[in-house]
Amino acid sequence: MVLASAVAMEIDSYAAFTYAAGIAGNLLAFVLFVSPIPTFRRIVRNESTESFSGLPYIYSLLNCLICLWYGLPCLKMSGMLVGVFAVFLLVVYISLEMLSARGRQTFVGYLSVASLISMFASPLFIIGLVIRTRSVEYMPFYLSLSTFLMSISFFVYGLLLRDFFIYIPNGIGAVLGVVQLALYAYYSKTERQAERLPLLSS
Repeated sequence: MVLASAVAMEIDSYAAFTYAAGIAGNLLAFVLFVSPIPTFRRIVRNESTESFSGLPYIYSLLNCLICLWYGLPCLKMSGMLVGVFAVFLLVVYISLEMLSARGRQTFVGYLSVASLISMFASPLFIIGLVIRTRSVEYMPFYLSLSTFLMSISFFVYGLLLRDFFIYIPNGIGAVLGVVQLALYAYYSKTERQAERLPLLSS
């Protein structure tokens, strides 16, 4: 009786931690998606995208659509209420028409892993520009920070659920987030030091 009670308490605690990690992941995902607002304002104000990359936003949209499909209680077309890109329509068609329920979950799960990794890696395309210019002007800090925090939350959530379709890509996302933040810290420090250097007279 005591053992059964202890097991029940452990299960309740596990469920609570899983739920908390999922809630944190969703809240930080919201922060991630609103973090580019300062960048959008700058683009609108200057009427130019300058050297900002659009890839993170394209990959994020595709990832959201695929993860929405993966996260539905049942993988049915009735769950899709929004227009989608041709790539996404192809994914849905293949998963519904050519695969069994189990195969469908695996197929869409692997696609969600690939799309998540693409989303997390997309800001890294700007690394060449950051290194070349020695400036982090075009690598928004809040986008990198919110990506890292959201990845950590969903990594924990996936571990608790034992769902490697969640914890593997988010674990990779957390590592890539650390890389971005380290790059930002290094080059922003370099910029500050350069600003403090005295001007040289000819």
